[in-house]
Amino acid sequence: MKSFNIGRYEIKLPIIQGGMGVGVSLNRLAAAVANEGGIGVISVAGLGLLYPECKSSYLDKCIYGLREEVRKAREKSRGVIGVNIMVALSNFADMVRTSIEEKVDVIFAGAGLPLDLPSFLPKGSCTQLVPIVSSSRAARLICEKWSAGYDYLPDAIVVEGPKAGGHLGFKREQIEDENFSLEQLVPQVVEVAGSYADRKRIPVIAAGGIATGEDIARFMALGASAVQMGSIFVPTDECDAAEEFKKVYINAHAEDVRIIQSPVGMPGRAFDGEFIRSVAEGREKPRSCPFHCIKTCDYTKSPYCIIKALYNAARGNMKKGYAFAGGNAYLADRIRSVREVVEKLKADFLLTKTALGT
Repeated sequence: MKSFNIGRYEIKLPIIQGGMGVGVSLNRLAAAVANEGGIGVISVAGLGLLYPECKSSYLDKCIYGLREEVRKAREKSRGVIGVNIMVALSNFADMVRTSIEEKVDVIFAGAGLPLDLPSFLPKGSCTQLVPIVSSSRAARLICEKWSAGYDYLPDAIVVEGPKAGGHLGFKREQIEDENFSLEQLVPQVVEVAGSYADRKRIPVIAAGGIATGEDIARFMALGASAVQMGSIFVPTDECDAAEEFKKVYINAHAEDVRIIQSPVGMPGRAFDGEFIRSVAEGREKPRSCPFHCIKTCDYTKSPYCIIKALYNAARGNMKKGYAFAGGNAYLADRIRSVREVVEKLKADFLLTKTALGT
């Protein structure tokens, strides 16, 4: 696998570990992936729930938690550490500012269009900015807005297809439509990135349902410089989620992966389970909202509190939560180390390249 660059950083292993919240990808997993040469990513979603010792408001706890997670990751790794920040978060601006203050290497921003992201970047900052998109149209729009408003182009672009885990940037009817497949999207976004080649080389990172070394080789052949992988790193020793959460991946079958409707108004991909069935029966109605974590969420109209559900699951309480998962997440058969996962991906990638004679 060839290295590539995101701005000032050379990434030796062209794998970005996807940001998974709440509490699934934190400092341990991010550091482990970074130590293998990839980019380890901390999800900032719901960090305020993970640091109850901070005696302040939920939003202040989020800032405190982010600083702690970045510090802990730095203690464990000298590799490239990123954060994943959803544009839909009510504290998006605070999380971006804090990440830049902490000198995070890369900010990945999705779940909305981060049209003003460069406005937070002070002169001389070491933090690179990478939007996550689900179409070439969104990629073009971001490039145009950033260029015109801030004289800045993305340091890379992640294009996430409909087989991703978690919230999806597609209408429900588009998810199974081959016209919106990642195989179609990657060349389109590569073309957009290439149109700015005279000013900046913008690498494209393929994401969504990528699970094998063969997948990596296939999307690199379509023009991607790297891939983003999330679900494959959940059933690992270093993943920050509870063992009960990891076992859901190990014990799952293809038919357990389903599309659900999230309270934030987007379709999402998750493993079916007791909690999702309870939601369908109307038994999880939230009584209040002490967080207001998502801009678009109105708890009086929501079937359940998503941040609590994801937090409960990551802590191992699967009766009160569920696991988001990519389309191929059920392929895991045991818990491995991050190093074992990476070595298997490298070996399968090499076999594929050899078989193709490239």
